[in-house]
Amino acid sequence: MTNTAWDTYPKQKPERRQVNAAGETTWFNWTQYPDHGPGAELLGVGPGASVLDLGCGKGGNLAHVAALGARAVGIDVSIAQLKAAEARWANVGLVLHRADAVRFLEETGEHFDAIYSVFGAAWFTDPEQLLPFIRKRLKSGGVFAFSQRPPIKGCYGCQASYINRSEDEDPLVVKRWDYQPDRWEDILREHGFTAITTRELPAPPRRRKVGTLIVRAA
Repeated sequence: MTNTAWDTYPKQKPERRQVNAAGETTWFNWTQYPDHGPGAELLGVGPGASVLDLGCGKGGNLAHVAALGARAVGIDVSIAQLKAAEARWANVGLVLHRADAVRFLEETGEHFDAIYSVFGAAWFTDPEQLLPFIRKRLKSGGVFAFSQRPPIKGCYGCQASYINRSEDEDPLVVKRWDYQPDRWEDILREHGFTAITTRELPAPPRRRKVGTLIVRAA
């Protein structure tokens, strides 16, 4: 069911533009809105760094990481998304794996300068299972960062998330983990992370009011 859901999800989303508002062919976007919010500077990486994207999808953010000169490793459970990433970014040098986030982190022998998730596996995986392995695979001084929608007031912890299909089909259901910023700080500290920052970035003016929760830790 999970693979079916994540193969279905990208069909509902527009393709990434060929260039952004600044005319760049690669860029990093933490939010659900174009040309909004911080960029790859949150990861603090450059040439020679090793970076892992948990739920890389079609590879847009990961391609920008590669353009910065880093080793850009991405995982996703969706074959359709990975094929799209391979097709668009064939000349960028992405290292892509079809894998579950927890299993990949458990089995890989590689360590990373930064691990991140943009509306990806960090949102859709139990943090009690995921965070110990992220901590294990981060190099000393490495950065873990993720973004997702802020929680709905009163709806915290494991929640149902629905991915719509056609009118004749029931929506697909996946689990997500929603917490308030201060609770995320507590959870990250419990798993050995420090230098934790959380913020809810408002939506751009004249857009929908749903902002973006961005969390960074070392």
